[in-house]
Amino acid sequence: MSVKTNGAFLYSDAFGDPSHPPLLLIMGAMASGVWWPDEFCGRLAGRGRYVIRYDHRDTGRSTSYEPGKAGYTVEDLADDAVAVLDAYGAQRADIVGMSLGGYLAQLIALKYPDRVRTLTLIASERLALADPTIPGIAPSIIEYHAQAGRLDWSDKQAVIEYQVGAWRLLTGSGRTFDQRLIEEMASVDFDRTQNPLTAFNHATLGDAAGWVGRLDELMVPTLIIHGTEDPVLPYAHALALKDAIACSTLLTLEGAGHELNRADWGRIIESIDCHAGR
Repeated sequence: MSVKTNGAFLYSDAFGDPSHPPLLLIMGAMASGVWWPDEFCGRLAGRGRYVIRYDHRDTGRSTSYEPGKAGYTVEDLADDAVAVLDAYGAQRADIVGMSLGGYLAQLIALKYPDRVRTLTLIASERLALADPTIPGIAPSIIEYHAQAGRLDWSDKQAVIEYQVGAWRLLTGSGRTFDQRLIEEMASVDFDRTQNPLTAFNHATLGDAAGWVGRLDELMVPTLIIHGTEDPVLPYAHALALKDAIACSTLLTLEGAGHELNRADWGRIIESIDCHAGR
């Protein structure tokens, strides 16, 4: 389904029975809805959920902008998610966000509290100003992405290999890297994306002005899921998130990185199902 929002069109699709309770999946920065694997979505839907995923602006089949010139804000991305709910006739939904998706989910819960039943935040950080006491992204990841400017982004195989390398760095030592799955998703993502370079516009977005530092207002039941070896948002972010949100519980994935690893799908799906309730 193509969803019209403020100045953009968003591509979305869904799994399961539309009569079941809606569950919205929000992926992280620079990632389209494809990065919620079909099998993962299908298994969630099998728990009696109507699972909806979508492509952010500048990813997948959604509206894209000129590289380096994002025509939107972080708050616009949060509003986009609510527009998707509107398009599916979902007045309230359980919202699951990963990384930036979790940041957006917190913003949605603050701005549109009546639209959110529960939150699940996977590998996410607080909707707050940067805290210099919390470790940041691993230098190896910054160094890896510094080579992006030298890549031929029209070369599908080169882009797939780049994605494989990027996701490999995000894998914790307690998990097996699923190269085949990443190659499959990267291939599908490439074929449905107008210009892969536009996704880098997400790196130019700032904080959610006017909304940071207000998590004490958030009263939505929240499940936090985080790996102990997350190289993007180290585990300290999960502990800070737990402290900041009163109605929250923390599920720790020992040895997991910044990833949605197949080895954790069963536990994650079971936890979301129990958290959201039947």
